[in-house]
Amino acid sequence: MRVLVIGAGATGGYFGGRLLQAGRDVTFLVRPKRAELMAKNGLVIKSPAGDATLKNPPTIVADKITNPFDVIILSCKAYDLDDAIASFAAAVGPDTAIIPFLNGIKHLDVLDAKFGIDRVMGGQCQIASMLDAEGVIHHLAPMHSMSFGERGTPKGDRAKRIEATLQGAMFEARASDVIMQEMYEKWVFLATLAGATSLMRAPAGHITGAPGGEQFIRALRAEIASVAEAAGHAPRAEFLAGRADLLFSPGSPLTASMLRDIRSSARIEADQIIGDLIHRAETNKKGALNVPLLRIVYTHLKAYESQRG
Repeated sequence: MRVLVIGAGATGGYFGGRLLQAGRDVTFLVRPKRAELMAKNGLVIKSPAGDATLKNPPTIVADKITNPFDVIILSCKAYDLDDAIASFAAAVGPDTAIIPFLNGIKHLDVLDAKFGIDRVMGGQCQIASMLDAEGVIHHLAPMHSMSFGERGTPKGDRAKRIEATLQGAMFEARASDVIMQEMYEKWVFLATLAGATSLMRAPAGHITGAPGGEQFIRALRAEIASVAEAAGHAPRAEFLAGRADLLFSPGSPLTASMLRDIRSSARIEADQIIGDLIHRAETNKKGALNVPLLRIVYTHLKAYESQRG
């Protein structure tokens, strides 16, 4: 399968780089400056799973796309989605599968409207990584996994064929029959972590060690989980238990990338990660949900955006 990875940043660059390292047919859609840097230095990954420097990785710029790809891995920031769609639209053919690894759920509506639900799979990934000023990808923790699955009419064994292509590249890749459940569960965890650590400007373990800190995180998570439950995707007990140590262990250094972005005065996904939860709480068919802590988090994030300009 021919795989097009949109961008070569912290997430797409990592997963695409591992696939390339494993001998898969991978091309990176990048801007000209990133293409020049990768041609000069290669794609460089620093990781606890093993470092890699991939010389002359295949790249392409948007106006040079002439043929469709089998799989498109999309991992841009949610606020860059419209620009990303414009850049890769020419790579989408009748049988192309788009696998988005964006935060939240809202992006699915945008992609469905442009390409149709049968081309847009659900997807979620678990990775902590960052891209430094020299273009080096730093994989910050051992976790590196992804899952994906059909949302529209299944196209035969497409998901299993994609799974076979993506497996064996050092990270876990899994086709899922319950991908929307997994996407909502990730959203619950991510929004809890991003909301709490950004609001408090501290890692999870320092918040839980402060008076009322653990109670705040649990109450915020409960509000977010209520939105997922109203959508028919209440987080499963085993999922919540499996993430409890990350949120509540004393001294846990875990932070969200949103806090790291705030600390560097960068753009954040306030509307996509937090604002859309509030919108779904307000428009719940069975009546509006009460989410006061989410509203405080959102006001805080929007104040940061306003100050940043």
